[in-house]
Amino acid sequence: MSGNTFNFILIGAGGNIALRHMKAVKDTGNKLVAALGHHDGVGLMDNYSPEADFFTEPERFDRRLDKLRRNGPGYKADHVSICSPNYLHDAHMRLALRNDASAICEKPLVLNPWNLDALAEMEQETGKRIFTILQLRLPPVIIALREKIANGPVGKVYKVKPNYITSRGKWYHISWNGGVARSDGIATNIGIHFFDMLTWIFGDINENRVCIHENDRASGTLKLAKADVDWHINTNDDYLPDHIKAQGKRTFRSIMVDGEEVEFSDGFTDLHTRSYEQILSGNGFGLGDARKSINIALGIRRQI
Repeated sequence: MSGNTFNFILIGAGGNIALRHMKAVKDTGNKLVAALGHHDGVGLMDNYSPEADFFTEPERFDRRLDKLRRNGPGYKADHVSICSPNYLHDAHMRLALRNDASAICEKPLVLNPWNLDALAEMEQETGKRIFTILQLRLPPVIIALREKIANGPVGKVYKVKPNYITSRGKWYHISWNGGVARSDGIATNIGIHFFDMLTWIFGDINENRVCIHENDRASGTLKLAKADVDWHINTNDDYLPDHIKAQGKRTFRSIMVDGEEVEFSDGFTDLHTRSYEQILSGNGFGLGDARKSINIALGIRRQI
């Protein structure tokens, strides 16, 4: 490593979101030195880091990580990017910190909020940080909405109706994403960013009720400090609005605030790169930022 170039390790190289992390590492001028995946169908790595070592066996991967750490600065991993199934995030963040590296972990950091306390202790013990990707805080339209609410009338409670449709093919329900035991279901796997965005804009949660929770859709209500929220999440493209289907798109993200629509379906291509830029400049989102959304997901799980 030289100058401001950092060594990255990636866990979950064959996952749906891993390529965005590989791109973010490359786009920020850094180096992916090793990756772990359960399967070897990761040829797209050639587009970003063809020189990276690749492992399918966690034991050999752990050995490589340890050898890099023992070789010291210039060789050791500075950051471990985690794109593994949700239920493994906790273990993989611990692996990163034990090897003197910070962790950059996909949502949700953990499935239970009390695990955040144990990870905070590890941060204190190791002097390393855990960061999470909260990309729905980054689109300009969402930042503008937050500023509008912050500058709005004191004590006002808004009527908010978010509709979050992010279509997934049949593979989704066969993979770990569709299994509650490994992903914690749609409200956690798809909804966690969505709930983070809502609390970031409208404040702390006072009430959490679930109306529907199925494999491909969920809905419910939240009472937040500044909003009464009637939320809907869906992975079925049958529910896409006609004008979105006509454009050949498979995603629709919208928030109705007191009857006024804020759509943010586009502009997601580079949000991981922007997230990495913030993390590497010392402004990333950490354990404390993730807690509210994880509490909401736990509250939903306890009702289903």
